[in-house]
Amino acid sequence: MTRRDPKAERLKGLHLLNRHPERVRAAWFASGNFFDSQDLVQVKYEMLRHVSHEGASKADAAELFGFSRPAFYQAEAALAREGLPGLLPQRRGPKGAHKLTAEVMAFIERRQGEDPEVYARALAREIKKELNLSVHPRSIERALARKKKRQTPPPP
Repeated sequence: MTRRDPKAERLKGLHLLNRHPERVRAAWFASGNFFDSQDLVQVKYEMLRHVSHEGASKADAAELFGFSRPAFYQAEAALAREGLPGLLPQRRGPKGAHKLTAEVMAFIERRQGEDPEVYARALAREIKKELNLSVHPRSIERALARKKKRQTPPPP
């Protein structure tokens, strides 16, 4: 039977769990007291601090903390640019419905006004034909669900 680690579960839920804590070889992480090799932000910060305050080379620090040199440079730039929040993992890929601009949403609303039962697949074909833009039907469905959710008043 494995013992549950609530801190590790919380870190995982927040996308802050270091996927390779076994690669962290810094001695102060071995004690298990304050330093936690599972805490990705803490490991990155200590790696950067090791270079800036203790004079370690960047390559040595990256290796000691289980990162590649490019990952070290990315963390260093993120910290310089954004401060500590820059060390938080960033979501990859598009950050929203980038194809569903105001123009596209106006087209969808206009078509739904004409035919309230029009399906997302048909809307996607019409958007391709009229606006020369490829939009997946599921993206349209999600956008419409978000719009509906925003328009629905909260229960009393």
